[in-house]
Amino acid sequence: MRKFLPWIIVGGALLMLVLWYINVKNGAITVDQAVKKEWGNVETSYQRRNDLIGNLVKTVKGAAEFEKSTLEAVIAARSKATSITVDPTNITPEQFEQFNQAQSGVSSALSRLLVTVEKYPDLKANQNFLKLQDELASTENQILTARTRFNESVEAYNNYVLKMPRNLILSEYKEKAVFKAVAGAEKPVEVEFDFNNEKK
Repeated sequence: MRKFLPWIIVGGALLMLVLWYINVKNGAITVDQAVKKEWGNVETSYQRRNDLIGNLVKTVKGAAEFEKSTLEAVIAARSKATSITVDPTNITPEQFEQFNQAQSGVSSALSRLLVTVEKYPDLKANQNFLKLQDELASTENQILTARTRFNESVEAYNNYVLKMPRNLILSEYKEKAVFKAVAGAEKPVEVEFDFNNEKK
């Protein structure tokens, strides 16, 4: 029995090493899938905003002589934003910069549209418009929450795959980028306006 003891010890150590390797690989899959899931939630939030903007544009189009250029700016910004996709398996800072700029363009065009509504009393009283405006405000909060959760999942992923000694066997898992605010935008765009006060 004694002569087999070294082999048993070596075999046990190898078994523990194999189990650790499997555990690390499975853990990497788990954190990677969590990032993909949270990115899906981000995309869903932005898609909800895009859908609401489509309905908002249809409602506003019904207002007599509404500024055509304002509507066209919203439609163009929305179209550009929906054409940019980000691959959650290979997220780079450059991709996020492009994505953020497009979404910022939507927010800016949407803000101008909502401010322009000031000039249209019938539109301001339109129940469909008011409901859409409330839903947009709610969606902006959902987007902020989804982005925050996505960043948290990326942080967990990066910590997992970059720390020693796991990084030695997880070389195929690269560091992922997180959402950062667009330059000059320290807070989400406000889409709620006080229609009782005239804009200056």
